[in-house]
Amino acid sequence: MSNNHDRTIPNPIGRVLLMKHRQTKVGLRTICTIVVLSLGSLGQMETAAARSLDVAGGAQNGKLTTLIAQNPPTPPTPQPAAPPKPAPASSAPIPNLINNLNLPKTGNEVQITGRRSITLQEAIDIAFRNNRQIQAARLTVDRSRTGIDQARAAQALQLQLLGNLQNQGSPLIIGDPNPSGTNSASNVDGTLQATYSIFSAGRNESSVRAAEEQVQFDRLDLVRIEQLVRGQVLTAYYDLQAADSSVIINQAAVADATRSLTDAQLQERAGVGTRFDILTAQVQLATANQDLTNAQAQQQTARKRIAQILVVDNNTEFTATDPVRESGTWPYSLEDSVVLAFKNRPELRQQISLRRISEQQQIIAAAGDSAQVNLFGRYGVNKSISTSAPAQDNYSVGVQLSWSFLDGGASGAGVNNQRISQQIFENQFTTTRNQVRFEVEQAFSTLGSNQKNIATSTQALRQAEESLKLARLRFQAGVGTQTDVIQAQTQLARARGNRITAIINYNRSLSDLRTATLVLQ
Repeated sequence: MSNNHDRTIPNPIGRVLLMKHRQTKVGLRTICTIVVLSLGSLGQMETAAARSLDVAGGAQNGKLTTLIAQNPPTPPTPQPAAPPKPAPASSAPIPNLINNLNLPKTGNEVQITGRRSITLQEAIDIAFRNNRQIQAARLTVDRSRTGIDQARAAQALQLQLLGNLQNQGSPLIIGDPNPSGTNSASNVDGTLQATYSIFSAGRNESSVRAAEEQVQFDRLDLVRIEQLVRGQVLTAYYDLQAADSSVIINQAAVADATRSLTDAQLQERAGVGTRFDILTAQVQLATANQDLTNAQAQQQTARKRIAQILVVDNNTEFTATDPVRESGTWPYSLEDSVVLAFKNRPELRQQISLRRISEQQQIIAAAGDSAQVNLFGRYGVNKSISTSAPAQDNYSVGVQLSWSFLDGGASGAGVNNQRISQQIFENQFTTTRNQVRFEVEQAFSTLGSNQKNIATSTQALRQAEESLKLARLRFQAGVGTQTDVIQAQTQLARARGNRITAIINYNRSLSDLRTATLVLQ
């Protein structure tokens, strides 16, 4: 029976046969479309699937598996605290501090000539060696040590040699207007004097104690500056990890968008797709490429920032070696963390050192109007060089008492000044203590939130991967839309980014908590 005859069948049985015949043709077309998609994109499906999780990371050919496959999306489990092991040192030499006062004159002198991959521990070591603030703090400690020797010198035996050459004669202007002659003589004399303080009203002893406390203060300040620089390096390194991760994630998004565009084009050729689907996929691909370009720009900025913090040759570009993963767990409760911070933080002990220095300065100021007792001994020689008289010598030993019992109130004012300074340091101690506690509580709370975010983002990542897989299958079978695929791709890219962000924020919070308590391991 011909097709023309089928169209003219008037009875209901003919209509049923005609409908079945059309459904058979539509079914055959759908099957042919699926076969064409399968044959045309079978190799691309595996390649694109791999590219969505394994994307070339620029020049370093980084892979998304570095972010996700090496960090399987499983909820974090408590682990015993263990000190982080330093990564093996790279064979490449660590860049040294460049101290060149000559400015570059050509573009070749500021061109990026090398790339160095460093671990977090290597970055901290380089910063500790090159940072100017740390170098200045170390020199300050050395200078304070010399202050102790200077203060102790006041308690030691003092030897002094005095020499004098003089000419003496009768008046030349006032006196006899017609002198018959002049009467002058030239003498040379020398004196060796020894002095030893046996009582200083506590001035010498307090000067030594104040100098020792100053050394302790400067040492604590060195620790404080080192932790400040350490925090800056950690922030820059985590920013670099985040930038590298963003590039890899956006590269995966570009690969997914490219695959969707290929599927849409194949479906249009098979007659089951529309031009609208292709345009939508092209817009999605363009957006993904734009996001990738922005991520690469942020990556370059992060690389230059960490080079600036490390104070090294700006012609070297740094990349992060350490993968993005949780850097450990915190084994202490909030209360124990606060107590550890009070015990370890240098800022609190610095205020105590300043208070002790002020106490010693009060004693020194009070000694200004107190009696001072010294032992002394002198031996002198005198010789006239204008006559032939022999040289004469003399000596003296004794005890010297000096007492400035009326100084116009200078000593009392100095004591009051130091007493007020002591009260200021006590007030600063209270303020610093409250600030330290707030930093610990804030870091502890943020650490717990970020740990929960890791578990939440892990589950969301699984769901986004499954959603994209189903959306592609529905679209290839002709029962889904390109919009569903694009939405699933967007959600997957966001889920990947959220997981990486949660891990990096967790590491930031853990570093903040370690810095706040000075428990670095």
